[in-house]
Amino acid sequence: MSTAAPAAPTSRLLPTDEDRRRGLRRMKSVAGGLLVLAAIVYMFARRAEEAGAPAWVGFVRAAAEAGMIGGLADWFAVTALFRRPLGLPIPHTALIPSRKDALGESLGDFVGGNFLAEEVVRSRVRQAGVSERVGAWISQEPHAERVAAEVAVAVRGALEVLRDDDVQDLLERTVLRPLAEAPVGPPLGQLLGRVIDEGSHHGLVDLAVDETRRWLAANRRTVVAVVTAQAPSWSPRLLDDVVAGRVHTELLRFVEEVARDPDHSFRRAVDRFLAQVALDLQHDRRTMRRADELKEQLLERDDVRAAMGRVWASARRVLLEAMSDPTSDLRRRAVRGLQSLGERLVEDDELRRKVDGWLEEAVVHLATNYRDELTAVISDTVRRWDVDETTRKIELQVGRDLQFIRVNGTLVGALVGLVIHGVSTVLL
Repeated sequence: MSTAAPAAPTSRLLPTDEDRRRGLRRMKSVAGGLLVLAAIVYMFARRAEEAGAPAWVGFVRAAAEAGMIGGLADWFAVTALFRRPLGLPIPHTALIPSRKDALGESLGDFVGGNFLAEEVVRSRVRQAGVSERVGAWISQEPHAERVAAEVAVAVRGALEVLRDDDVQDLLERTVLRPLAEAPVGPPLGQLLGRVIDEGSHHGLVDLAVDETRRWLAANRRTVVAVVTAQAPSWSPRLLDDVVAGRVHTELLRFVEEVARDPDHSFRRAVDRFLAQVALDLQHDRRTMRRADELKEQLLERDDVRAAMGRVWASARRVLLEAMSDPTSDLRRRAVRGLQSLGERLVEDDELRRKVDGWLEEAVVHLATNYRDELTAVISDTVRRWDVDETTRKIELQVGRDLQFIRVNGTLVGALVGLVIHGVSTVLL
């Protein structure tokens, strides 16, 4: 007599799951659009440099290039939690699918044993008076200084343990070397193609068109001056002004038409251009080779490695000095901030009640309503889920917040690239 295996639960999205899915899609679009913007800026800046643009274009190119690197790196990191990036069998990726059962067991044991006893949670939160006690303690300057000093000691210890050579070697092994070995064209093209297919770039196009329209409307004299400056010397000034004014009017009319019409030919031309770039990055050997050459030219420069080391050394030195000096502005600001927070918790009864109430109700609600369900869901239901469903559910819960890592990676990468380029320009 055969025994049928229990069927996995039917996948069904709750209304809250639909909201999370929409939020996740929006954040993916924002993160992807920011990365595309960095790529577009980079391409235009690169072309401008090749055409002999001013030196400041180099800063724009460096920021955009580093932003792309940071955004792509964080895209890989976030994706690796839930699946294999681009379907490649890269080690230590798809972490959640591969550790599904162990994750369910661990979370079930931890939550059930430590957080879901209602009487313990409620009595402890009420008796502790956490907000008042913490506020009274840190509102005193010696205690605030102690907290700031302990944090400073911890940070200083971590900075002293890290040697400059080790950090630079780590950066080269974990950042430069993988970038040097991996082709950038196909994955960048696939990412760009996906963004175009989803229409994530339309918001950026709208933003660019709106900003252009506002600039043209507010800078008629500038446009007229630029056009008249290019007129022949024998042309009458009156005629130059008329032609320049007409040029400005037509430019503004064209941009307004593009802004009003979502199906304008200019928008379609942008879509076709970006789609062609995405295809070339994936299939055109010349374009792929050019992308890899640009990457290698940057990574093979000794000043790139040296700049990375100098940036770290400078940041480490500044932080060590600030952390070691109790009278430094950073330490004093930390102390004042802690004192201010403590005073508010002591003096503001409403704030204190809110903090204690939030803490108590949040934990008690979890213990009261989800004690049995959560332990069963985490340990049993997760075990019966298939890998795809588990990954999807966890991604719906935390995926939107993880997209901020991609956004921050692109922005921080751009800032770091700008700093590196600036330091390289000044010192070399």
